[in-house]
Amino acid sequence: MRKILIAAVGVASLGLAGCQTVAQDRAVGGAVIGGAAGTAIGAVSTGTLGGALAGGAIGAVAGGVIGAATAPNEPCYVRGRSGALRRVAC
Repeated sequence: MRKILIAAVGVASLGLAGCQTVAQDRAVGGAVIGGAAGTAIGAVSTGTLGGALAGGAIGAVAGGVIGAATAPNEPCYVRGRSGALRRVAC
């Protein structure tokens, strides 16, 4: 039963994989990189598991915020009367 549940969650997550924007992609990437760097810095500087966990959490939050904030603006489109898409300022 557990394997079926894990497989179902995996298949469901594949359907949502294409539903991210550039800002979300950058936020996730920044969180992963920041979390890894924070974990390494916290572990080396304190030498404890708690320090590594705290560093990872702080790094993940900071990386996610910075990644989302540095995402380029996405273009906006409107559909005209003819049905054609045209780019407009957001």
